[in-house]
Amino acid sequence: MTLFSETLGRGPDVVFLHGWAMNGAVWRTVAAQLADDFCCHLVDLPGHGGSMVPAPPTLEGMVAALEEAFPLPVHVVGWSLGGAVALQWALSRPDKLRSLTLTATSPCFMQRDDWAPAMAPATLAQFAASLDADWRGTLKRFIALQAMGDAAARTVARELTEELFAHGEPQLTALCAGLELLRDTDLRARVHELDLPMLLQYGDRDTLTPLGAGVWLSARHPNATFIVHRGAAHAPFVSHQADFVAALHRFLAAV
Repeated sequence: MTLFSETLGRGPDVVFLHGWAMNGAVWRTVAAQLADDFCCHLVDLPGHGGSMVPAPPTLEGMVAALEEAFPLPVHVVGWSLGGAVALQWALSRPDKLRSLTLTATSPCFMQRDDWAPAMAPATLAQFAASLDADWRGTLKRFIALQAMGDAAARTVARELTEELFAHGEPQLTALCAGLELLRDTDLRARVHELDLPMLLQYGDRDTLTPLGAGVWLSARHPNATFIVHRGAAHAPFVSHQADFVAALHRFLAAV
């Protein structure tokens, strides 16, 4: 499988992974501010943007495609679903990651009896049910949820909408598979295996990946750098970009 990606800058390699239904273009403005010191690879995950696939992607399949595209050790930045892919990559091939940055992501995205900081099952079920009937409208509603509660909600929604089809339309099968991954993925039992530099960046107004998920991760990795962006929802790299980039640059430069 050949992954589509854009590359900006020069220096140590940093791979950026986007969230559900989006594409690597969401990271362009972040990467542009890092390009003097880092070589930023903005990847379209399988089934998204320019990375078309013949079958619905799996978490393991996404990791295999990334390993093929980036055989040398890299820094990885994952947002939302991309963070789950990054976690799986770090767990399956720890020798291939120099560091791991998780943004508004979780080892378990859906609420369970023993797990509250996540999406309600009904929310995911509603998105899955509406995809077939109106997938474009579903994506717009999902963007609205990502921005909801953010101090810069209109800006976040506008910018994410502008990037939504920057590399073409996502595959419907991939969108359905992605929601299944968000529903079924649960890596909580394995996160203790992570042994690499970690940066955690979260918004305190995130309704899709509540702050509690980041608090839980930081408690299990006390050496991780944990940053809370006050007033940010699900996309702090958009709404709080200057602070987000500054923290990411400091972290990458130090590891």
